[in-house]
Amino acid sequence: MKKVFLSIMTVAVFSSCKQWKNLTVKDNSAYTPPPKAKSRDVRFLEDISVTPGQVVTSKHVTTGSETRKASRSMIYPQTVEDLSTSPERGTYLQAKYAGILNTLPETLTNLNLLNLIEEWWGTKYCIGGSSRECLDCSAFTQMITSNVYRATLPRTAQDQYNSCEKVLPEELQEGNLVFFHTSGREISHVGVYLANNKFVHVSTSQGVMINDLNDRYWKDKFRGAGRYN
Repeated sequence: MKKVFLSIMTVAVFSSCKQWKNLTVKDNSAYTPPPKAKSRDVRFLEDISVTPGQVVTSKHVTTGSETRKASRSMIYPQTVEDLSTSPERGTYLQAKYAGILNTLPETLTNLNLLNLIEEWWGTKYCIGGSSRECLDCSAFTQMITSNVYRATLPRTAQDQYNSCEKVLPEELQEGNLVFFHTSGREISHVGVYLANNKFVHVSTSQGVMINDLNDRYWKDKFRGAGRYN
């Protein structure tokens, strides 16, 4: 009787294990693990060239494997009149020339003057010239005073000196003329005073540029300053 009972229990246990195994396999087969998330190709918005008013799209994006050809500079208008509708250019010019003149950007309020200097920067020197191709020192000062200050000057540096009201160096203000003797006549060179002893002029070697009155060369050549009426 004992042997019969053990046989019945063995069959029952075996049947239960088999059913549990089938149930487990069936349940596991119904479970599908979620797909692994794919890593994204991360790209950084660097070296983007944007013209004011443009929308940045994917074509402006560069990746580390691409050659970085995009320019960081913005495209600005080329005329004085455009400054009124382009505050970005005004801010750019103030920041740039504040560094050159060793002053604060907010002190440079004459944006028309800065714009003209920027447009003519580096224009070559030539005797008697008065164009974008090349010009001389008195043609440059004549152009600046006419376009920025609405004043009319004689053509030569000597005549400009003769027609100006003389001012002392410590009284110099933006737009005043500074005169030098570099060769030939007593007054042979002229520039426009800006700030902090800096003046803009047409150099015979580097064209339109900014120099300091305290530089040894210009300090030795300085002959006076003037204010036009």
